[in-house]
Amino acid sequence: MTYEGALSEPEDFPKSDEPVWILGRRYSTQKELAELRSDVLSRIWLTYRRNFAQIGNSNFTSDKGWGCMLRCGQMVLAEALVRRHLGRDWLWNASTSDKTYLRILGMFEDHKCATFSLHIMSQLGVDEGKPIGEWYGPNTVAQVIKKLTPFDEWNNFSVNVALDNILIIDEIKCSCQTEGERTWRPLLLFIPLRLGLSEMNPIYYSGIKKCFKMPQSLGLIGGKPNHASYFIGFMGDEIVYLDPHTTQDAGNVDKKETEAEVELDKSYHCTFALRMPLEQLDPSLALCFYCGTEKEYDDLCNRMRQELIDGEKTPLFELVPTRPDYMKDDASVEGATGRCMELEDHHFESEDDEEFEVLQ
Repeated sequence: MTYEGALSEPEDFPKSDEPVWILGRRYSTQKELAELRSDVLSRIWLTYRRNFAQIGNSNFTSDKGWGCMLRCGQMVLAEALVRRHLGRDWLWNASTSDKTYLRILGMFEDHKCATFSLHIMSQLGVDEGKPIGEWYGPNTVAQVIKKLTPFDEWNNFSVNVALDNILIIDEIKCSCQTEGERTWRPLLLFIPLRLGLSEMNPIYYSGIKKCFKMPQSLGLIGGKPNHASYFIGFMGDEIVYLDPHTTQDAGNVDKKETEAEVELDKSYHCTFALRMPLEQLDPSLALCFYCGTEKEYDDLCNRMRQELIDGEKTPLFELVPTRPDYMKDDASVEGATGRCMELEDHHFESEDDEEFEVLQ
């Protein structure tokens, strides 16, 4: 195993009076260090892989050097699947052989038949003019996931990608409600933002921390070209993340019956998280949230209103009950699905993410 990241750093969470927040959970490093590490270890860790079947007609048999943001998108999806089927309290250990967990893991294996594989995600990018081997930004990955999830009937996610830093409450809710009934489709919400020009504006640190405290948080994805990471929490003024820049051999965990399959399963779980100062976070990022029920969505909107909108001098984004008049020309009605208006689906733009409104 080759570590391009800083996984040799042993002090993942130093003893401190500062609490650690991981995806809506609070921990004390003084009293709950083992529980904290177990929580981090249980997140599904997707990294660079090598020696997999080539992607389409390309010569790529590894994604080292270009697939890190796609891997971060996979980690967000994996966390959403765990929430949906196993719950936030679920924990992994080396002997875990739960069929649901193994089914989730199998959806991210590196071959063309896996629902959320690197192969399929990168080829979806080709359909939108993104060559295989080219780096993706957070907004592009969110759009790829939105296009991919309708093919996943097992989970039936409603994926929404906020546009222009605006969340439209009723449209998102409408997209999660099935036709003719009040059944809720689990919501996977991405909010792409650009919080500064070349550097993160410190005025947004507080809002980012508040997002990690929300029980619906799936963290955030972001990073500079060729160096993206999946951020899952914070401690003081440092942000906690999982680094995909570790190149491991591809393979199938299958039913986890052989020694090789057991060892491969371990490669999907990171023993130690990494930390870095918030000031080093790239300003181009996407916040991620999961709402398994309508009640959870209503609670998320209330939290956003109270903590991120009313509670901040400079909010990260806008939250509106209905589509503003100036945006109505962008709305599209899908009468056949009975889902009212869905958020506009932009085509992929350049990886500078120039379509973002820059918040300063």
